[in-house]
Amino acid sequence: MNSYLVIDKGKLLCENIENVTSDISTFHSLGSASNYEEAMTIILKRKPDLVFLNLDNVIKDSFGLIKELHSYLDLIPDFIAISKTKDLAYESLKNNFIDYLINPLSELELRKLFLKYKKKQATQKNRTICLKSYKDFQYINTNEILFLKADNNTTDFYRADGSVVSAYKTLKVYENSLPSNFLRIHKSYIVNKDYVSRINYGKLKCTVDSACYKIPFTKTYIDNIHFINQSLSDISVIN
Repeated sequence: MNSYLVIDKGKLLCENIENVTSDISTFHSLGSASNYEEAMTIILKRKPDLVFLNLDNVIKDSFGLIKELHSYLDLIPDFIAISKTKDLAYESLKNNFIDYLINPLSELELRKLFLKYKKKQATQKNRTICLKSYKDFQYINTNEILFLKADNNTTDFYRADGSVVSAYKTLKVYENSLPSNFLRIHKSYIVNKDYVSRINYGKLKCTVDSACYKIPFTKTYIDNIHFINQSLSDISVIN
């Protein structure tokens, strides 16, 4: 079940969204908030999965609210921007909003948004990999994997919690079965691009955050490095 909150001064937006979700059983409304204090209280207390935020003079500093949430929550809700114009679309992108909708909202656009989100959540939840060793089966959520390192005929899985799990198959076997956010950057390394925090082309190394691992890359896989750089730059602020 996914919960959502609507931040808006009126009730019409919330009612329109509830009309769409009434026949999509996997979404549950947490109601609405009309100011900063109400919104912050509900988000911190109820922890919604989705937040619809009307950017048109509902909260004085809408983007500041999102930045502040990082001080209190490990997992930030997915935000959808609502506005009468496209003026704040770029600013919303920089603040990691997952979508930007023009008000008044059409039923079709809302329905497509919810179904797309539902499909995305289902995909993420099912992204597990099975490591088999004789009669031992271990399942790892791929979102928890920082990188893979080849060690002769075995592969080590480095996880975000600091643990390392070894599997008795080659790196090549796992390369073909991992999600698209995993990329080969070296004959001995595959990285999860979602955890890459720095790419140093001069030293031919990229940094994987959480534990600040320095992973080497080679020119053989430079196209994958360029892809990681481009995909991360598209959603970052470049000085």
